[in-house]
Amino acid sequence: MFPLYLLTWWDDNYMFLSLHNLLSCLIVQVHLDYLEAGADIIITASYQATIQGFEARGFSRGESEALLRKSVEIACEARKMYYDRCIEFACDDSEDGRILKHRPILVAASVGSYGAYLADGSEYSGIYGDEITVETLKDFHRRRVQILADAGADLIAFETVPNKLEAQAYAELLEEENIKIPAWFSFNSKDGVHVVSGDSLLECVSIAESCKKVVSVGINCTPPRFIHGLILSIKKVTTKPILIYPNSGESYDPEQKEWVVLSSITRNQCLGKLFLSF
Repeated sequence: MFPLYLLTWWDDNYMFLSLHNLLSCLIVQVHLDYLEAGADIIITASYQATIQGFEARGFSRGESEALLRKSVEIACEARKMYYDRCIEFACDDSEDGRILKHRPILVAASVGSYGAYLADGSEYSGIYGDEITVETLKDFHRRRVQILADAGADLIAFETVPNKLEAQAYAELLEEENIKIPAWFSFNSKDGVHVVSGDSLLECVSIAESCKKVVSVGINCTPPRFIHGLILSIKKVTTKPILIYPNSGESYDPEQKEWVVLSSITRNQCLGKLFLSF
């Protein structure tokens, strides 16, 4: 493969296609790494991918929609490659530690919040301003959700939901558009009681509980020390399966746009509390 700097010798279209193909291969490999580590669900690389964001970078509407579909196609391709490897090796565990076991694997199409599109840290505060309404958010997410739902994914993952307003928008959108595949709602919390906007976590979970198209609800992008208590709280208001995928102990700095690593003692204490709780 040519070094990336050599791509500048070619025209812009060739450079874009080459970079696009390279990134697609890298994403496929990430999906495969998770599958070979035992994951049963892989999440598409579409969390921060939006039609509005692509158009702001000069892509047409058709190109933007195609990129969203591509995120699902890449995940499905990785799943197929994994199944092919399972057949090739015909064993549960390979000598190098990879798990090569044919099993049901789901592709979840990731939908990040409006704040993730803004990329100003508001996905971690949930503060969008008074001018943003449920209707605003539904209009923002509508076409994106339609495309991902029809692209071949098994379910939609509404991730890092920061406030009650956006949870309500998602729930209404699923019903209005009669989305055919199920969804999960995953909220983030910074204190173990509220979502990051300050809205009641229980009120947010209740929205998911009342939506028939939501099959699971839970927590992501949250300090591990809060997880046990959050599970107990969520169980009070939902009968749906609870999903959990917290941070590993770091804290995100929205101003610097980087993860701040905690001291080894603090981090170990956080993780230890999570493991002991279960």
